[in-house]
Amino acid sequence: MISILDEDFSQLNDFLETLKPTKLLILVDENTHEHCLPILLGNLETEIPFEIIEIAAGEEMKNLETAAQLWEILTEFETDRKALMINLGGGVITDMGGFVASTYKRGIPFINIPTTLLGMCDASIGGKTGIDHRYLKNIIGTFAHPEHIFVFPEFLKTLPLNEIRSGFAEMLKHGLIADQNHWKDLISIETLVPENIKPFIETSMKIKEKVVEEDFKEQHIRKTLNFGHTIGHAIESLFLLKGKPIMHGEAVALGMICETHLSFLEHLISKDTAENIVFNIRKFFPDLDISDFSAEEILDFMKNDKKNSFGNVSFSLLKNIGNATFNSSVSNEKINYALHYYQNLG
Repeated sequence: MISILDEDFSQLNDFLETLKPTKLLILVDENTHEHCLPILLGNLETEIPFEIIEIAAGEEMKNLETAAQLWEILTEFETDRKALMINLGGGVITDMGGFVASTYKRGIPFINIPTTLLGMCDASIGGKTGIDHRYLKNIIGTFAHPEHIFVFPEFLKTLPLNEIRSGFAEMLKHGLIADQNHWKDLISIETLVPENIKPFIETSMKIKEKVVEEDFKEQHIRKTLNFGHTIGHAIESLFLLKGKPIMHGEAVALGMICETHLSFLEHLISKDTAENIVFNIRKFFPDLDISDFSAEEILDFMKNDKKNSFGNVSFSLLKNIGNATFNSSVSNEKINYALHYYQNLG
């Protein structure tokens, strides 16, 4: 399912030789077109015809309009159900490409080649595809596994710090919900640069892959992967609504701080444990100014979260570092306390 690519991409070439697709459709944005596509094409050893499809970069492109344009492009290329879509990019590309592939002609095969840390450790794994709609994150999507995921860690060298930091938030989350030693390894990193992070990427990938294998359709334990995302997605959506998009990982870091405090308010973890977690998250993530958003606005977006049922806002919370619970309903009063706590961190 997941392969770490060597320098000549031999695993990918062997895969294509075995699959023998009729055509390759390589989805990129302008950044991966410039920095990553030449590396991919320079290592492909195949006679299979291919087409390059480029979209603009950014979360704001992950919408129905872009999806419709991509369906039209696939139709113009006379794409059949034996073609293969290659999603070369970060979370937006793997989410969008997977969604378009899984719905075109009721589904064509696709693979993910993530180029960001967020893509490698989180977005490309797990078979969730999706697009945003009316500023609601991933509100339309499918469960569809890629045929394979190919990871080339050298792509991280093309990323700015904010992209590295964004993916690192998901790695921290993996440690907090499932692996205390992973958490300890990550918070010991002094500088967020690729060479310091690369040794821990595979561990994060395996944590997510293991959870997904146990619960593909998110009926129980997979919900723990949503830690930090209930509040985080609401904040991310509000920034998007106001035309000031922020990195996904920044929103998740904020969400993890708030939901760690909720875990304390729900008497699941001690005050010392909560303060230790918050301190270590804040070492890597500068505080976001959310004073423009009212608690009511944030709560309204949380109520539209796709993970909710019967009108209840559902949280995944911590029982300890490396252990999480799910389906926790929390009062609006405590949610307000958590948001107030974040806004008043010194």
